Amino acid sequence: MRRADRLFQIVQLVRGRRLSTAAFLAQRLQVSLRTVYRDVADLQAQGVPIDGAAGVGYRMRAGFDLPPLMFTRDEAQALMASVRLAEPRLDAPLAAHAEMALAKIMAVLPPATRAAAESLALFAVPERVDPATRQMLATLRTAIEARRKLQVAYVDLQGRNTQRVLRPLGCFHWDATWTLAAWCELRQALRSFRLDRIQSARTLDETFRDEAGCTLADFFRAVEAEALQPPRHLLHHVRGHAHVRRRHERPRTPWAGGRLVVPTECWRPQIAFRRPDREPGAGFMEVAGWLGPALG
Repeated sequence: MRRADRLFQIVQLVRGRRLSTAAFLAQRLQVSLRTVYRDVADLQAQGVPIDGAAGVGYRMRAGFDLPPLMFTRDEAQALMASVRLAEPRLDAPLAAHAEMALAKIMAVLPPATRAAAESLALFAVPERVDPATRQMLATLRTAIEARRKLQVAYVDLQGRNTQRVLRPLGCFHWDATWTLAAWCELRQALRSFRLDRIQSARTLDETFRDEAGCTLADFFRAVEAEALQPPRHLLHHVRGHAHVRRRHERPRTPWAGGRLVVPTECWRPQIAFRRPDREPGAGFMEVAGWLGPALG
C-alpha cells in the first residue's frame, strides 16, 4: 500500500470510530506501531484534527470531513458479496434497506467496476428461516436501537415456559440459528436466548442505560472467558463415551456416539456426531455445542 493511501485509510478509520488505538490501526493496516505513530504525527502536522496520543488512542474532532475515494473493483465486489450473504438472513425491512443501499452504490460506480461487482460468481442459498423468527428479529432490533426493555415468553432448555424482562443488547447469527444477548432481570445475569424459543416479545415503555456488568462489552468479555475453558455441562454430557481430540485428528475407529472436539486454539468444545445416513468411517458432522453465556 502506498503511503498516501495508508494516510487516507488512517483518516477513514479514525473518523469512523469513537476511539481508535494504535494497535487497532496497525492491525487493520498491517504495519508496525511505529509506522502508525509516525503517520498520525504527520497528519496532525498537516492540520488534520486528530486528538489523542500514543498509548491512549485517537479520535477525530467534530466538523472534519474528507470525501471518500471511489470504490475499487475489489471493494465493490466485497460489498456485493456482503449483501448477498446477509440478505437471506436478515429481517425483511433490513434486507430491503440493504438491497436499496447496494443499488444506490452500484448506480454511481464506473461501468467497469459495476460490471465486475455484478458478475461476481458468489451467491448465498436462501435459508429457510422461519417467518416468525425473521419478524422477531425485527422486533428485537428495534428494541435494541431504542434501548427499551422487552417482556418475553421463553421456553428454556428443559421445556419450561418462563416470563422474562430483558435488556436486549445484540443479536447473533450462528449459521442456522439466531440468538439474543441480553441482561435477564429474572436471572440477574447475562444470557443468550434462541429466537426460535421466544414465543412472544412485547416492547415495554421502560428504557435502560448501561450499567457495569450488564453491557454488550461485558457480554463479549464473558464469551472470551468461557471460551478458555470447557463448559461443565458439555463435559458431563459426553463423559464415559467421548474422546478428547484435536480438531483435525481422525478417530481411531468409527463409532456412532458423541465425541468432544477440542479446537487447538482454545478450550471451546464442540460435539461431533457421525451422520446416520453415512457408512461407518465416512465422515463426521460437527455442530457447535456452545452459543455464548448460558442459554436462557
